[in-house]
Amino acid sequence: QVQLVESGGGLVQAGGSLRLSCAASGRTLSRHAMAWFRQAPGKGREAVAAITWSGGTTYYADSVKGRFTIARDFAKNTVYLQMNSLKAEDSAVYYCAVRVQFNHYSYDSAGGYDYWGQGTQVTVSS
Repeated sequence: QVQLVESGGGLVQAGGSLRLSCAASGRTLSRHAMAWFRQAPGKGREAVAAITWSGGTTYYADSVKGRFTIARDFAKNTVYLQMNSLKAEDSAVYYCAVRVQFNHYSYDSAGGYDYWGQGTQVTVSS
């Protein structure tokens, strides 16, 4: 089993910044990729960003390109999401997810991820 613990959410004014962290623990494995998804009230879960653990390939949703940056820290088994220029529409619960090995799902597909965190709330006030 792999445990994912998110942190860093909170309340911020529009235009502000937050950095989310997701620490992975438990069974040591060669994780293929990690990602951040979000879900706002009444909406489906959508991919925000993803990164492959070894190659550094990244994916960003069009809505966050140029504002959000995903990065990983091998030593800390942690993935980060730096969120700048936040907008009210970024408000959601943000979830971290890990894909333990390559599969044929695209990186923005929730079905391709094996473990999920509990989520952290991000609220952007306008």
